[in-house]
Amino acid sequence: MAKIAPFSAWPWENLGSFKYMLFGPLVGSIVHSGLQGVDHLASNWCFHVFFISSLRFALYMWYTNFCNMLFLTRNRLILEQGIDFDQIDKEWDWDNFVISQALLASLAIYFVPDGFANLPVWETKGLFLIVVIHVLVSEHLYYWVHRSLHGNYLFTPYHSFHHASAVPQPVTAGSTTFLEEVLVTTVIGLPVLGCCLSGYGSKTIIYGYVLVFDILRCFGHSNVEIMPQWIFEYFPLFKYILYTPTYYSLHHTGMKTNYCLFMPLYDFLWNTLNTKSWASQKKISLAAGKSTRIPDFVFLAHCVDITSAMHVPFIFRSFSSMAYSARLFLVPLWPFGFVAMLLMWARSKTFLLTFYNLRGKLHQTWAVPRFGFQYFLPFASEGINKQIEEAILRADKLGVKVISLAALNKNEALNGGGTLFVKRHPNLKVRVVHGNTLTAAVILNEIREDVKEVFLTGATSKLGRAIALYLCRRGVCVLMLTPSRERFQNIQQEAPANCQKNLVQVTKYQAARNCKTWVVGKWITPGQQRWAPPGTHFHQFVVPPILAFRRDCTYGDLAAMKLPDDVEGLGSCEYTMGRGIVHACHAGGVVHSLEGWTHHEVGALDVDRIDVVWKAALKHGLQPVSSLSKSSH
Repeated sequence: MAKIAPFSAWPWENLGSFKYMLFGPLVGSIVHSGLQGVDHLASNWCFHVFFISSLRFALYMWYTNFCNMLFLTRNRLILEQGIDFDQIDKEWDWDNFVISQALLASLAIYFVPDGFANLPVWETKGLFLIVVIHVLVSEHLYYWVHRSLHGNYLFTPYHSFHHASAVPQPVTAGSTTFLEEVLVTTVIGLPVLGCCLSGYGSKTIIYGYVLVFDILRCFGHSNVEIMPQWIFEYFPLFKYILYTPTYYSLHHTGMKTNYCLFMPLYDFLWNTLNTKSWASQKKISLAAGKSTRIPDFVFLAHCVDITSAMHVPFIFRSFSSMAYSARLFLVPLWPFGFVAMLLMWARSKTFLLTFYNLRGKLHQTWAVPRFGFQYFLPFASEGINKQIEEAILRADKLGVKVISLAALNKNEALNGGGTLFVKRHPNLKVRVVHGNTLTAAVILNEIREDVKEVFLTGATSKLGRAIALYLCRRGVCVLMLTPSRERFQNIQQEAPANCQKNLVQVTKYQAARNCKTWVVGKWITPGQQRWAPPGTHFHQFVVPPILAFRRDCTYGDLAAMKLPDDVEGLGSCEYTMGRGIVHACHAGGVVHSLEGWTHHEVGALDVDRIDVVWKAALKHGLQPVSSLSKSSH
């Protein structure tokens, strides 16, 4: 068992989410004062400590959300790596420092009450004093503390955890060990304490200093270069007064230079200033607004519903790193989501959502700003197709090689599974892919080879047709649920003559009362599920998934595959999929890109290519995902 260095672990490390109960005494004091009729919040320092802490929580989260708005920041990123699951997990308790500083502030007020009693709202001399203390004491102290933490003895036990995050973000500032944060608390506390004890303190000075301190930490750790270059051209000395995100990134990656808190002056004085700092900042700043790297593959997704639309890194980074499920904390946010949906409907265009890297190729997910229900509104079809078409043309202009259409973006009634765009633009260089061939392959390979009869709903859809034709060739009797004799016969005639007898049209669910393998391509109600015999397994390719109503039956997940293990920078989950797992249509586009295929995959599925695509997916390291192994059903 590895030995833990003294004071490196947080005292409340084992409390989990219960650590927030440490704010209990502050909240209790506020409530008690209210119940006693003492309405002096302005002089109740328990209230101020709690309120400042709440503002700090919000500030770090909001700034991190801004950094993850790739549609705004993608061309200003300093390190073009994604934030992966490992980093998110390491930074899960980033807010420990807010709790610790709130507790230490409470102790300071308790032991030195005279310094904080009856503070005015504003004191001009206090502003001057706190700036002087910060520049002469805090900056100097932090420089040497930080430089010492990079020494041979202290780095590994106390500071390496902070640098374990490959790409800095605002919350990375709080990803530290306990001892390191105590030292930082000293740095931030000395100016406040000195100002108050001198008699020049004020509430505005305390609020202002703490929040400006946090804003500058967020700014430096953001990995987004927003400092305009012209400031340094007109005011050359300013480069020694305030650092930039590029300046800090050079420290975070190189770790041998740029140790300052906010003022590069101290690196200059002690000869630890990275000479590339300003040239790198200028290069990134001047390149802002230009596409620096073109994706090889784009997955064109869309919103499902209002609550799941919040399952994105620029709203809740930690929440989006887990498979989506309805959560109680989303309910109060629903009205805001509804307003956002209306604004997106009225004004928004397709935007960049997430990205990851796979074998040197950039893969991005773009989102069409439309929600699931809108795809079923007749008057909305033209606008949705226009959004998809513009995204395809934009990808073509950029030089993207493959664009894969997700879920309803390839709806047959909407655009014929992408056929509309390929016919309308015959000279497209980007390959348009619906990915349904791999979806069919995933479902078919989940069905045991000894199964002799399958009940199929959604039987005449693109996927249903391909699944029926494939299974009938395998000698499986397929009960195709469809009221249309004509559509059934058209599919039956596509099958080899000696296999056509394996396709049987049925019009009622009762026909499957003895069939234990159901493949669901059209949503079925709990009442319709009752016709399945006990022990039935429901495979499905319907969105949303059917309700798991029967306890005596088993239910498969939506067709999905796990991305290869060498994927890099992946830190968000795709809807209800687990970490590293994507819908099969997404995986189909990935395979198309990795194989370098030059054909479009739109319209009807080519049954002969199902095995080809499946073998290619396995060859490239994609792994099938199923909630039930073949051996158990």
